[in-house]
Amino acid sequence: MAVIHIYSNAPEYNYVDDTDEGYACVDDAARAAIFYLEYFKAYSDSSSLNKYYKLVEFLLLMQAENGFFYNFIWKDNSINKTFKTSVAEPNWWTWRALWALMENYKEFSNSNDDRAVRVKQGVGKAIDAIKQLTPKERGEIIIDGLNLPNWLPSQTAADQSAILVLLFSNYYQNSGDNEILAYVNSLVDGVMMMQIKDTESEYNGAFLSWENTWHGWGNSQSYALLKAYKVLNDEKILASALSELNNFYDLLIKKNFMSYFKVKKSCNQIKTVESKQFSQIAYHIRPIVFALLEAYNITLDSSYAIKAGKVAQWFVGRNPAREVMYNPHTGIFYDGIENENLINKNSGAESTIEGLLSILRISLNPIALMEFENFD
Repeated sequence: MAVIHIYSNAPEYNYVDDTDEGYACVDDAARAAIFYLEYFKAYSDSSSLNKYYKLVEFLLLMQAENGFFYNFIWKDNSINKTFKTSVAEPNWWTWRALWALMENYKEFSNSNDDRAVRVKQGVGKAIDAIKQLTPKERGEIIIDGLNLPNWLPSQTAADQSAILVLLFSNYYQNSGDNEILAYVNSLVDGVMMMQIKDTESEYNGAFLSWENTWHGWGNSQSYALLKAYKVLNDEKILASALSELNNFYDLLIKKNFMSYFKVKKSCNQIKTVESKQFSQIAYHIRPIVFALLEAYNITLDSSYAIKAGKVAQWFVGRNPAREVMYNPHTGIFYDGIENENLINKNSGAESTIEGLLSILRISLNPIALMEFENFD
């Protein structure tokens, strides 16, 4: 078993815990598990596969009887079962734990060793719990003039829905569970309903994250739709995802990225309520890189790979602060850009893992890598 420490602070980069939460969590263990698995698949590195399996053991330990996952553990390795970001419930950390398990579910499905059996039992328990909460009806809610879906997690959480689409697409391919397939279709419909479709708006193509807001962190909707397209074979899903990549992503690159915006619809037009450029973090960049590279995999249009390389240059200085956002000697990534003149040189697990995932994917695509390295 292994854990991932949540924080380390400059300049010594000793581990730091959180007094309310603990010292390690499912969120970051799941991220790291996905990285180690991808590294193993890319380079056949057995030590990375071993680390993946150790993190899987931690994820299984953190599953509650209700099928969902606790998030944090304390210094004495007891589970934090009560704090709001650690309760075993249908929330980000449960989705991420399942995503990490689903990335290798084909191997688990074809094995009957002790770990595989426990993974399949844990996944089955979680899937059953989620099925009990699947909305039976679909409707709309209106927020600041926008007609939005009410059947996603927290009614409109398209960002959480993206992780569900990713893990359920994998699960369906290995299980053939038609109830899950129907839920994937429903989630995809809801995510596409959260897309801004207004050619007069600078945000045309963007997928709102929740309600009438967009935030850069965890905005994986396009990547999830592209993965779902390969399962559902519906051209409108592909078109929806590419609309964001062809429009809004270009705006993000032109603006040197953004952190947040809020919109309303008035007189049939999308209008900006507020927007912010900062802070910017690795968790903003990784979903964009993943989506662009997946678009290249599907379309073989090199412009997407080139754009992915350009976006990833955020890590090496193509950013508002003109600062390199990682230490090449240690592999740590910094926690973010606060403004044009200030970067946060602390290094949390999220920042480092999201950065490593981005660079790993870029390094495996020759076109993207060439563009990435073409920066002085």
